[in-house]
Amino acid sequence: MDEVKARMAAGQPYLANDPLLRPHRKRCENLLDRFNATALGDQRERSVILQELLGSVGTGVRVMPRFLCEFGFFIEIGERSRINFDAVFLDCAPITIGADVRMGPRCQLYTANHPDSAALRHGMWENAKPVVVEDGAWLGGGVIVLPGVTIGARTIVGAGSVVAKDLPPDAVAVGNPARVVRTVAPDVQ
Repeated sequence: MDEVKARMAAGQPYLANDPLLRPHRKRCENLLDRFNATALGDQRERSVILQELLGSVGTGVRVMPRFLCEFGFFIEIGERSRINFDAVFLDCAPITIGADVRMGPRCQLYTANHPDSAALRHGMWENAKPVVVEDGAWLGGGVIVLPGVTIGARTIVGAGSVVAKDLPPDAVAVGNPARVVRTVAPDVQ
């Protein structure tokens, strides 16, 4: 792992326009162009491209186009998870999606964070914090997840919600910012 990637993964400040990131972005752009140009029925080709693009992809994963991310290498998706149309993952730090996760259309997962100082922002400084969506969670359409957030196992996030803080397992959360409105009983096997 090169120095800038290591800084990003560790949540340390990095320059968003660092020349060392250009080849990683270009690789991602090329793979996303291929992925998003596939026919809707061509899940096989999309799966092959995802294996090359992402850090880890479990069996039975389905991601629909148009899918956008910045690098790809920090994204891990667990088996049987489903990501609907128009997802945006800003993956400047790890994004970990567990098994059997469902995401509605236009979900957005953001790891990139910007400093309060306008001078530092103008200088292109950023840091990033990981996002985790645990096994069995369900994000409704248009959900936005902010940097550093973990969504607990089997938790349901209502459509259009903005998740700014961690959510516990087995909860239903809605709103902006998302707040827990009730719990759900875990499935008994």
